[in-house]
Amino acid sequence: MFYYLFQYLKTLGFPGAGVFTYVTFRAVAAAIVALVVSVIFGKYFIRRMQRKKIYENQRKGLTDSAIEVSEEDLKMQQENQAFFDSLSPEEQKLPKSQLEKSKDPYNIGKKNVPTFGGVIIIFAILLSCLFVGKIHNIYLILMIITTIILGTLGFIDDYIKTFKGNKDGLKKWQKLAGQIFIGLVVGLTLRFHPAVVVNESVKTRIEDNKEIVVKSPDVKSTRTTIPFFKNYNFNYADLFSWAGDQWKYRFGWIFFVFFTAFIVAAVSNGSNLNDGLDGMAAGNSAIIGLALAVFAYISSNAVMAGHLNLMFVPGSEEVVVFLAAFVGALIGYLWYNSFPAQIFMGDTGSLTIGGIIAVTAIIIHKELLLIILCGMFIFEMVANLDTNIFIRRGKKSRMFKCAPAHDHFRTSYRFFKNRWGNAKVAFKGNGILQHEVKITIRFWIVTILLAALSLMTLKIR
Repeated sequence: MFYYLFQYLKTLGFPGAGVFTYVTFRAVAAAIVALVVSVIFGKYFIRRMQRKKIYENQRKGLTDSAIEVSEEDLKMQQENQAFFDSLSPEEQKLPKSQLEKSKDPYNIGKKNVPTFGGVIIIFAILLSCLFVGKIHNIYLILMIITTIILGTLGFIDDYIKTFKGNKDGLKKWQKLAGQIFIGLVVGLTLRFHPAVVVNESVKTRIEDNKEIVVKSPDVKSTRTTIPFFKNYNFNYADLFSWAGDQWKYRFGWIFFVFFTAFIVAAVSNGSNLNDGLDGMAAGNSAIIGLALAVFAYISSNAVMAGHLNLMFVPGSEEVVVFLAAFVGALIGYLWYNSFPAQIFMGDTGSLTIGGIIAVTAIIIHKELLLIILCGMFIFEMVANLDTNIFIRRGKKSRMFKCAPAHDHFRTSYRFFKNRWGNAKVAFKGNGILQHEVKITIRFWIVTILLAALSLMTLKIR
């Protein structure tokens, strides 16, 4: 909105109106607007949710009293009681709530905490982009569509959990179908929209003390950057070289579209699994978003892309503006989601931020870099896969004590043995259970290291 206003003022010769032509200015403005909106709207939203008593459903534990409990709740209580009975007389003197399942060793109760916090993030991002973005830009449109569709999918899931009393929410196949759908929309748009092109090679030279940029022709490309390799971009069409020159590109695009859907689903689910501790998913995603913003800025600048030997993606500067709003909204959300959390983002937020990260990487042809950048998401998915394999193979051995991965660090080996008997676990730990704040910050630190490693690939090639 303001972009078009200042463009008009610029034609009238209004002093300073040209500042909105600079992507760096608009990116900083987007981050500030999103942060402020997130903090102000978040306060109002939390109060309203508290007045309406819309809280995240908490599973009843050993210390809860209830007239009616489900079969699963009763089983959990029995397991907790068996664990309590196995303790020494000195340990039994401690409050049961401090020992329950050993997942809350510091007796931190989290009851009556509102959910749907993802609405705060989504509202702040969209409002910020409306203020400072080029709304007609195809990449910004794609990012907005991704945010709205995945936000709606997550909202429906949270609504079923909160208001319908179904703690499972949407069925797994329904979530997956929604994620694949947005992936296909993005992939097909990148394939057929005429404004989506890249310059696969950009060179710069100096003539008469001026830097001249020489770009290759605008083309639609199925190439992607391979981390740590210089002068080589992998082309998905090369996977089908056996089909001949004409058909290999057709098959390459088909593969690209379905691979896009896979990446969106994978990263979105990884983000969803990472959302379990106060500030965990928001902090990790903000770090990832900041790193991707750097890559998007370089990809949108022909000179910098030429210097660093990257593909130039015309128009992708709006991705930088969107990511700035994304990071600003997440930081503003952390104002309330940091320990102890005043609100949880729910699937409304976690599915959305994962989808945003995936689509961004695909637009700027850096999807393979997500293996490094989203390492903590992959760690969560590995732990979840470990649990599924453990159950299907007769509960004999596993890598982690439980899933998601962050819960592994606050679950005791004694409780694991009490629950699973003779089952073996590869990573037992040292028996010291960590406070969730320490776990969260350590996950942030690892994500910062992974982001730094990802940025190093710009030169280590």
